[in-house]
Amino acid sequence: MKKVIYIITVLSFIIPGLAGAQGGYTAIQYVMGFGSGDLGDYISKPSFRGAVLEYQRMVSPNVSAGIEIGWNTFYEKKDYDTYTFETASLSGVQYRYSNIFPMLVTAEYNLKPDEMLKPYVNFGIGTMYTKRNTDMGIWTLEEKAWHFALKPEIGVLLEVNANASFKIAGKYYVGFKSGDLETQSYFAVTGGFAFLF
Repeated sequence: MKKVIYIITVLSFIIPGLAGAQGGYTAIQYVMGFGSGDLGDYISKPSFRGAVLEYQRMVSPNVSAGIEIGWNTFYEKKDYDTYTFETASLSGVQYRYSNIFPMLVTAEYNLKPDEMLKPYVNFGIGTMYTKRNTDMGIWTLEEKAWHFALKPEIGVLLEVNANASFKIAGKYYVGFKSGDLETQSYFAVTGGFAFLF
């Protein structure tokens, strides 16, 4: 809970500073996620349940700064087998879930801000909360962690009209090892709309 309060406090100082600049957008996007590393080993199937909300404020003609909050659920049903954890072995069907919530401060560089098709690069830094559940019969193993997180991104904004653009992007989220959870990482393909102001 202390970390959530800390994040909200930091963002409350950043957002008013961004508000003094002119222009920007708010975007909402659908996310498909593809686990890599430890997350990919734990759940091999892609995630089709996710969303991202972004806010970007222009600080110069080519550069904007903002925040990003997202969510992805990875899920997989494993076949009947014997699974070992530490000193216990259980036989049965496993259901695996991993809910991931990135919360990042971002900076974006627009390569062609005055064109109808605007390619950009974006970089985010912040935290990522992971809640991992392994269900088997009446048993549940739950692991939670707050990770230090980074996110590089490339994408394009396609102007639909003066007030909206279609946004498509490729992102790579990395939440570094925290507590008992190894580094959690995944590729994301996103698509949605950016509402300009």
